[in-house]
Amino acid sequence: MTQRIDYGRSAPAAVQAMAALQRYTNESGLEPLLLELIKMRASQLNGCAYCLDMHSKDARAEGETEQRIYVLSAWREAPFYTPRERAALAWTEAVTRIGDAGVSDELFAEARAHFSEKELVDLTMALIAINGWNRLSIGFRTPVGTYQPKRHS
Repeated sequence: MTQRIDYGRSAPAAVQAMAALQRYTNESGLEPLLLELIKMRASQLNGCAYCLDMHSKDARAEGETEQRIYVLSAWREAPFYTPRERAALAWTEAVTRIGDAGVSDELFAEARAHFSEKELVDLTMALIAINGWNRLSIGFRTPVGTYQPKRHS
């Protein structure tokens, strides 16, 4: 596929604003591997190949296992994720697909059992960021496969 627009070159101030949100979430105190898991899961749901390529590479660079990456789309059936990660993944699915059914009180209660108020806001901000990046990459066809990871921590 041919890239439609290099959005970073066309609107650098907009990308800088998105990057500031991304920096905030990366520095929020949430675990780097948890952030990579939710970025991958949201990108799976949205069908963003660029972001899946990027975040699977970043997850590996942070020490994530191949096994957990491979079965992420079936996380509910796999025993490899902690209760906190499961709550984050369920929250990811609900927030990413918010137009389908919103976010139930039960899901909110489950998320709050594992995350403080600030952590849950930070987790949601991370989802806002990745969903935004997904839409930019899909809409403008960011070329897939050239990303090289940098360690976040």
